[in-house]
Amino acid sequence: MATDQSFVDYICEQSNLGGRISHKKMFGEYALYLDGKVIAFVCDNHLFVKPTAEGKAVLGTVSEHPPYPGAKMYFRLGDEIDDQHLLQRVFQATADALPLPKPKAPKPKAAKGKTIKAKAP
Repeated sequence: MATDQSFVDYICEQSNLGGRISHKKMFGEYALYLDGKVIAFVCDNHLFVKPTAEGKAVLGTVSEHPPYPGAKMYFRLGDEIDDQHLLQRVFQATADALPLPKPKAPKPKAAKGKTIKAKAP
């Protein structure tokens, strides 16, 4: 079952983080970003937050599950999603604990004005 866009929108609104939070659709599911860092996945209408000691400190007791088969364990949030203050704190604590994403390698540029022709056999 794929995730409903309305569920992702609800999570983003509940976090009360405005333009700092965004999402990107991937393979029918979603990745959530805070300040450019992937902090969570939304799969099958469930929220899975990246596991960090800081996030666990905010949440207290956590339920750990993989967001998709073969994935590592993440914190799966249930009723916590409805607690706006808690959701905002766990998202912020998780983002603060994660490193900045590595810059993408630049794509090689084609040489300008030079055309390489293959020699005829």
